[in-house]
Amino acid sequence: MPSYKWERLEPLSPDDRSIDLAAIRPLYESWHTLRKQLKESSPGSLTKFSAELVRRLSVETGIIERIYDVDRGTTEVLVEAGFREDLVARSGTDVEPARLITILKDHEAAIQLVMDCVGQSRALTKGLMHELHATLTRHHETTVAVDQFGKHFEVPLQHGKFKDQPNNPARPDGIVHEYCPPVHVDAEVDRLLSLIEEYQEEDPIIVAAWSHHRFTQIHPYQDGNGRVGRTLTTMHLLQHNLLPLVVDRDLRPEYLDALEAADFGDLTALAQLFARLQRNAILQALSIDTSAVPADTRSLSSSVIDSIGAKLAKKQQQKHIEYREVNNLALALRGTARLKVQATLNALKESVAVLAEPDIHIRNGGPDQGNSHWYKFDVIKSSERSGKFVNFTEDHYFLKSTFRLVRERLVFVVSFHHVGRELTGIMEATSFARLESFEGSDDRESIAEEFTPCSLEPFVITWQTEQNEIRAAFERWLDSALAVAIKEFGDRL
Repeated sequence: MPSYKWERLEPLSPDDRSIDLAAIRPLYESWHTLRKQLKESSPGSLTKFSAELVRRLSVETGIIERIYDVDRGTTEVLVEAGFREDLVARSGTDVEPARLITILKDHEAAIQLVMDCVGQSRALTKGLMHELHATLTRHHETTVAVDQFGKHFEVPLQHGKFKDQPNNPARPDGIVHEYCPPVHVDAEVDRLLSLIEEYQEEDPIIVAAWSHHRFTQIHPYQDGNGRVGRTLTTMHLLQHNLLPLVVDRDLRPEYLDALEAADFGDLTALAQLFARLQRNAILQALSIDTSAVPADTRSLSSSVIDSIGAKLAKKQQQKHIEYREVNNLALALRGTARLKVQATLNALKESVAVLAEPDIHIRNGGPDQGNSHWYKFDVIKSSERSGKFVNFTEDHYFLKSTFRLVRERLVFVVSFHHVGRELTGIMEATSFARLESFEGSDDRESIAEEFTPCSLEPFVITWQTEQNEIRAAFERWLDSALAVAIKEFGDRL
């Protein structure tokens, strides 16, 4: 990758605006309605989920910046129970537990400040930006600056003040990444804030990615820019009734690569990463346990209660009819998947014909076939890892394909299932493979079996999704899943 030389801030381009987020847009449009329903039906559960998401963001944002490290077990305890020193074993982190908790509380306070600002409709200004920086870096006294000769020296960290020294990092190969010079920071931040205000009607995910990247290009503070940038991105998402941005530690390489691609004019990877993170957060929110719903008040007369109940039931019934429209899209995508899988397995058949004649079978699954109960365990197993609830009280569709060559058989399944404890009108497609080995070519029972998830990320559809807008994206997703399955199968031949 060539060196990056700082240039003045570039606005959203036509290419930025044309980034394909067709598969995610209906989901966050549906979320606006579903969020209101959750706030009414289970405000306590939604509050708990939001608090845990904020704590997860507070932990991960510092790990991304290499400020500290916290093992996964300790992270989950802190996210669940809150930031308490007695919950942190010395072996669970690379800093003193007391200091870790102090920094985490600073991060949490900054996010809470953002949430308060959004609730009060407070606009993003330089003053608020400085306030966030001061909060996030409250317990960091010094940082490192770089002079014009590339020499590093320690300077006091000015909390809530723009940098007065260059902060251009050097790569291991000696290439310097140039950020905005201190003399231009104030003007560039003014320009950024003006454009963010101008883009309020643009796609919020694309604007979030654009503004996040442009903030990192300016790098206005001597230190703490990554944490401030991600907090500002969360503010933008919350202003559009979306969820906070949590970049997990495992995504750090992908996140940094996406920022680097944006340095050279391609915002696609960063926007798609933010879209995926938002999609996962929404699906997790829809999977929270809403069983502890407070009893209805009985202060009204029974006749009025009955009238209200009947009215709401009628509205709910109509909404359920709309939500179940997503089943028709799932059926259509099952048909698309069948054609794609058939063509791919036929191509594989030609490739392995030198060994033997393979046996290929493809079967539809769902309530229309009387077998919708198949593969429920596999679907649940692949979804539980990401904290999502699969709703099998609603229709479940799938496509099953098998490819047997002598003693080896590939079973490839694409599942379309509802997500969320209540009917939400949201379904996801996931895929997995079963790799089976047989004693002999005529045996009917396999002697070895291996389960392999084939899609790292689900493909999400909603009752508002238009098939023609997401067909190409679905086919790309399916092609990637098939590639994983076929590679695993090929390794066994």
